[in-house]
Amino acid sequence: MAQASTLFKVSAKGKWESGVKTNISIRNFPNFSMDEPVELGGIDTAPTPLEYVAAALNGCNGVMIPLVANELDFTFSGIDFETTGIIDTRGLMGEEGVTTHFQKVRFHVNIQTEESEERIEKLKNEVERRCPVLNLLLDAGVKVDTEWKKI
Repeated sequence: MAQASTLFKVSAKGKWESGVKTNISIRNFPNFSMDEPVELGGIDTAPTPLEYVAAALNGCNGVMIPLVANELDFTFSGIDFETTGIIDTRGLMGEEGVTTHFQKVRFHVNIQTEESEERIEKLKNEVERRCPVLNLLLDAGVKVDTEWKKI
């Protein structure tokens, strides 16, 4: 019996508009734009690509936490996320030896639960092991500081 494929294709299309602004389309969802603040050559009409990466880490955890929690029979009633990334704009401007992506990312999770700290740590460890966006950042050598807080 043939095994089902486990590969899944993800794609997006982009069309440059003007300046440093690009219009993005993904599947059948409404199009959205990416731009830069004025100090980085944009006109600040939309989030930056790296802001979308920060949002992607929040969204990915919004998928992974409920998925893993269900597997662990872990109960919670709410989750809030905050991701902050630090970039050194010298890299964006072409300075040799300065990385163009995040220097560091701070990722905070506030989880509303009655579960023990030990169970929260177990959930955290499994989510971090399996979160594609977190692991993409880690594999790129980005230092990621995570903090989970029970509320």
